[in-house]
Amino acid sequence: MQSTHDILADLWAQAGGKPTSLEAVKLTGDEPTLPSSFRVAAAAQASIAATGLAAAEIARLRGGPAQTVSVDMLHAAIECRSERYLRVDDKPPPPAWDAIAGVYKTGDGRFVRLHTNFPHHRDNICKLLDCAPERDAVQAALMTWKGEAFETAAYAGGCVVSLMRSREAWLAHPQAKALKALPLITIERIGEAAPRAWPNGDRPLSGLRVLDLSRVIAGPVAGRALAAHGADVMLVTGPTLPSIPWLVIDTGRGKLSCSLDLKSEEGRASLRKLMSSADIMVQGYRPQALAALGFSPQDAALLNPGIVYVSLCAYGHVGPWAERRGFDSLVQTSTGFNHAEAHAAGVDGPKELPMQILDHVTGYLMAFGAMMARARQAREGGSWHVRVSLAQTGQWLWNLGRLPKGLETPDIAADAVASFIEESDSGFGRLRAVRHSAILSRTPAMWSRPSVPLGHDAPEWPPRG
Repeated sequence: MQSTHDILADLWAQAGGKPTSLEAVKLTGDEPTLPSSFRVAAAAQASIAATGLAAAEIARLRGGPAQTVSVDMLHAAIECRSERYLRVDDKPPPPAWDAIAGVYKTGDGRFVRLHTNFPHHRDNICKLLDCAPERDAVQAALMTWKGEAFETAAYAGGCVVSLMRSREAWLAHPQAKALKALPLITIERIGEAAPRAWPNGDRPLSGLRVLDLSRVIAGPVAGRALAAHGADVMLVTGPTLPSIPWLVIDTGRGKLSCSLDLKSEEGRASLRKLMSSADIMVQGYRPQALAALGFSPQDAALLNPGIVYVSLCAYGHVGPWAERRGFDSLVQTSTGFNHAEAHAAGVDGPKELPMQILDHVTGYLMAFGAMMARARQAREGGSWHVRVSLAQTGQWLWNLGRLPKGLETPDIAADAVASFIEESDSGFGRLRAVRHSAILSRTPAMWSRPSVPLGHDAPEWPPRG
């Protein structure tokens, strides 16, 4: 089984990093850290360390001094479920899930998971099942369906669901076969452009402009990580897009936030203006959704040669499920994690991993890929496209191996979390939240802007320093 340092070394090599840079990294802590048969804490530590090391490397490329990067495994694991520990004016988070979200049985004895946290997804489920938005009513209606038929019909009806599959069943699925040849992160040149000089500033990403068109966890975590190292991150939302307020607060640290209606020409014009001088764009919309509005990677490269465009999707950009909606909990269910964890625990029905690890790790991989692509742009020129997916992250996590007695590990105690919490003011009240776990010795990670309500700012970049 690979050490976490070896896992990091593989990530670093895949993205084209110099092996000697790894000498600056110090990883502390031991597995298991959380109750899971999967190496979730190792995945958290390695992905966050990759992000920190990329920031340190950029700082060096900009003329800064050499520095060390330290990541503690426990801190990384806690950061990869940071939403649990957020407190606003000492108040804990509200219930994480909608009343009818979760696991149900179908008439053929299979299990399905429904994601109904957004109202239109909940309404589509109730329309398909012709039932009231109540758990008993949903369960009764699902008993008239076979699991796979329901999953197929649900996606056709605009719902977001997944059928629980064993790992073997997933690997036999056409989508898994389509993903088999893909790397964890794809970094490809998509256009010609002159190399861009680094802007002035004393932090790794000072002066870099990042457009964040994403929601929920993975994409917003990527933007938060880039902001932690000094980037100017502009979160772009829409006036009718649903959101999960607690996640907005937690992942909004360090960001500006504007609201644009991309269905209007005025909104699209504002986004084009922002994009025309951005360095990095992070987007988590369903594949082809932004392309239909004129904001594909190729469109961005034509508008702004030299841009780094980062795309996130659920199940990968190739294969029959390439355009399928999905969230971490659903991908865990579809790809075998919930089945395997339940089998290891000796329980019937899906058993979740102890955090939304696919989301959080994918977010850090997005930030890592964005920084490595931006460093290549500075050396080689070009416009760049970085692609990741929750399912590819899941494949990587699975391949890290299993912990035979991992589920016997007690969950993290509250007193163990306290030393990793920081306090700050925000646009929502006084925050207590998990600070960033990648410790850079010369350019410490920090969020220089408070978390603010959606649409708080004008769609304008601050001047470069």
